[in-house]
Amino acid sequence: MSLRKIITYPHPVLRKKAEPVTVFDKELEQLVVDMAETMYDAPGSGLAANQIGELRQVIIVDVREADEAKNLHVFINPLIVAEEGSVTDVEGCLSVLEYSSNVKRAQKVRVSALDVKGKQFEFEAEEWFARALQHEIDHLHGKLFIDHISSLKRTLYKKKLKKLLQEQEEAA
Repeated sequence: MSLRKIITYPHPVLRKKAEPVTVFDKELEQLVVDMAETMYDAPGSGLAANQIGELRQVIIVDVREADEAKNLHVFINPLIVAEEGSVTDVEGCLSVLEYSSNVKRAQKVRVSALDVKGKQFEFEAEEWFARALQHEIDHLHGKLFIDHISSLKRTLYKKKLKKLLQEQEEAA
């Protein structure tokens, strides 16, 4: 197991589309282990492989409450096959530093995916779990939650980020 560096916006890898996984081996299993360790350390409730520089269609999600046991869900080549309703709620992202905003998402989704052994399954999720799945699947298509907000909010965030990165550079 090893912690991986979470790549942050505006790094270009976050805008690239991930490739479907075709080989289900020990390397893939190790990627999932590394992703889980990295996500839990961050801490976060979801992570897409491209957030650690791996352009493969792999996401992990764990939306348990803080006092509950870990409940990691792994989705390889996930695809949203159905969605219902809509709800707006606050989102943040491990790859989008110091920013959160309201984002409209489907309230319920059904996802078709493969597990780490290559076996297909379907999974239904509602509310926060559905939001997390949609957020992570967006990453696989080079899309960030800030793409769902107004251009004004996005511009203000970019200005804030530029200042933050400049301050970090000066402090280093």
